[in-house]
Amino acid sequence: METTTSNPASSSGHPPGLYVLFFTEMWERFSYYGMRAILILFLLDKVRGGMGLSESESGAIYGLYVSSVYLLSLPGGWLADNILGQRKAIWYGGITIMLGHIVLAIPAGQGIFFSGLALVALGTGLLKPNISSIVSELYPEGGARRDAAFSIFYMGINMGSFLGQFVVSYLGEKVSWHTGFGAAAIAMFLGLVAYRTLGPKYLQDKGMYPKAKEKVATENQPPSNQKLSLALIVITIAFIAFLSFTGTINLSTATGIAQAMGIIIPAITVIYFVNILVAGGLTTVEKKRVGVLMIFFLGAALFWSGFEQAGSSLTIFADRYTQRDLGGWVIPAGWFQNFNPAYILIFAAPLASLWIFLAKRNLNPATPIKFGIGIILMGLGFLIMVFAANVVVGSLPEVAKVSGGYLIFTYMLHTLGELCLSPVGLSVYTKLAPKQYLSQLMGIWFVAASFGNLIAGLFAGGFDAENVQQMPDLFMNVVKFALITGVLFIVLAKPIKKWMGGIE
Repeated sequence: METTTSNPASSSGHPPGLYVLFFTEMWERFSYYGMRAILILFLLDKVRGGMGLSESESGAIYGLYVSSVYLLSLPGGWLADNILGQRKAIWYGGITIMLGHIVLAIPAGQGIFFSGLALVALGTGLLKPNISSIVSELYPEGGARRDAAFSIFYMGINMGSFLGQFVVSYLGEKVSWHTGFGAAAIAMFLGLVAYRTLGPKYLQDKGMYPKAKEKVATENQPPSNQKLSLALIVITIAFIAFLSFTGTINLSTATGIAQAMGIIIPAITVIYFVNILVAGGLTTVEKKRVGVLMIFFLGAALFWSGFEQAGSSLTIFADRYTQRDLGGWVIPAGWFQNFNPAYILIFAAPLASLWIFLAKRNLNPATPIKFGIGIILMGLGFLIMVFAANVVVGSLPEVAKVSGGYLIFTYMLHTLGELCLSPVGLSVYTKLAPKQYLSQLMGIWFVAASFGNLIAGLFAGGFDAENVQQMPDLFMNVVKFALITGVLFIVLAKPIKKWMGGIE
């Protein structure tokens, strides 16, 4: 059994290993968010060497890519838990991401470009869930220090996001698309250097061995049912084949594949949770906690489906309908996405201090209430966009461009919602997940982001330049779903908290 003295705390009260993971994740997020900031613009571009695709095709490809990045976190977590261990998974994932961005930097045909996207998605699936798992391993005692650690880690994510969207958006929109993609490769290389040189010293044996091979120190632990697990996998494959055969899903076009994934991702998630609950060898308490994780999954998926419009519909709105002229110089459309990480850096510490202040007075909202608040704030952000879209529609047929203040205010509300939901979600998943399924269930947390990103991409496909009138209604639909779901989380907070079994 490890002791805390094996990984001494830094002067900040946190082990140095946290900052190794901080900088590795920071550079990985630079590469991901930087590339994401220009992806849909590259797909739509017909003038500067882009693909020149339609809104529906571009939105579908964008949604498939960003959803695949997170969906692959589930097999990435399984490989780490059962074969590689978290540390090797992170290393191999980072290398694959870097190679993918190098491929994207090559100005070649669509085949090469999509190969690069596939490599980035595969690599991120290996890296993303496992680096979060090691953060939790640095704090075996759990509690407030682990929550604080995830807040610090989250700062690294958003520093990378800010730098990536600033640099890659400028290079992509002002120099060339492929130059922007190449900058993302350099960022991932820097992350790999930091991880390889500092990890062995400061992470020591954290994440070195597959979790499934470690004995769970729980008395009367029921055995897992591998035959049932295999049967559920076969059922999943058969279900997908049946949908394709009957014509329910169309796998011959990008839009058809994206729409099909809207069925497949929830199906995979449900079957995975059923597998863990029925065949995972869990105790009754663990089953209840996994049930709570399912509820949080649903809330997170809805939140991300709105929040991740930042890279799709809101970027299209910034590009086409927002006044970006600044003294004769046109601000890159992708730069508006940078308000989110900038707000994170401004509000993260004050909001974390607020939770601590409330906790000392026994007023800290329960995790389900924080989820509800986060979802409601996301919906209110889209209410701002309803007003902006109505201004655009009211100017027809000229299509006036509106002030960037609408997007700036929207991103502020979305960021406050993210700070209520995302760091809390990361932390609670590490607390509630059974040890032998830690990385896999972290993967499930990111599958919620996968589903949300897919919906965001399909949503952007409705931004047809020939039918601007639909924008207010599209945004208002998000507002309605968000407000209803957020209120439900707040109303059901007490029973959800009870099933958490004393874990906050």
